[in-house]
Amino acid sequence: MFTLLLCCGIQPPSGVRADEIRPLPAVPGRRDLQFLDAITERFVVSVPKSLEELARSPEVAHQGEPAPAPHRTSEPVRAVVLGTDAALAAVATKLMRIDAMWVELGYAPVEAGSSIATVWGLQGFAGGGAGGVTGARIGGGRDGLDFALTAPAKPTAVIRDDHGVVTLGAAEVTGLGEHPLVGEVIVDSEVLYSHAENSRAGGRRGAERGAAPGVRMVPTTGRPGLAAVQLPPRPLRGLFGRWRAPVTPSYAPTVLQGRALQAGGQEIRLVRDGVEHPRPLKAVTFYRHLRDGHFVRN
Repeated sequence: MFTLLLCCGIQPPSGVRADEIRPLPAVPGRRDLQFLDAITERFVVSVPKSLEELARSPEVAHQGEPAPAPHRTSEPVRAVVLGTDAALAAVATKLMRIDAMWVELGYAPVEAGSSIATVWGLQGFAGGGAGGVTGARIGGGRDGLDFALTAPAKPTAVIRDDHGVVTLGAAEVTGLGEHPLVGEVIVDSEVLYSHAENSRAGGRRGAERGAAPGVRMVPTTGRPGLAAVQLPPRPLRGLFGRWRAPVTPSYAPTVLQGRALQAGGQEIRLVRDGVEHPRPLKAVTFYRHLRDGHFVRN
């Protein structure tokens, strides 16, 4: 196996065994990841069907349970990201765009509160900074970086959006500032969220009325691909600007699962894996990618 360690905004730990170690910015951009463009030519021997052929195929096997990659390679390739959720999502997005989801992807998170660590079952390791990389433990008593480098990769559903960005941990679709999303969110064919501008909980006064600000989407490791839920209502501001309890004291949200999520509305704020989209949107669609990923997870 060819192992590539990507150290994103952090110094490589000493004594780590990898075929190639690359220091990168904390959140690598397109230019930083250009070196990955040659990975397919270097390792792939054959691909049964291209993405274009899969998209035209009447078969929907690629939308079932995640399966091993159809690519034949000269040897397995694993990229391990040492960094944050944003760094890992940037690498996964690059691999998706060059049709290289056959590359095994491992993750050693260096910050607490990682959404990807939760989805991948790595909670026992997340956090601790650079020193925690070889100190914290994951299942079986193995430290996080060792797990990412040596544990087996598992086929996993991949969620992307119509902007060509992969979400691995969580995405939130809300209104701007403290205001709720004015619009609608649909999972497959079922409405999860709907607020009109002149509704009681929408519009400019929505934040003061304890409206749900929007929705949170989380990828599922298997079929159908994603799960989504309304975010809990924000607390209300009282007469003198003090926070008080939301209108609905008991919050029991509906969770919907599906292969796609569509959101449309006014000035949508989109945050994926901790990175905010650079501008407000009118619409965004999340859906399962035609290729499955191969992620080192529990």
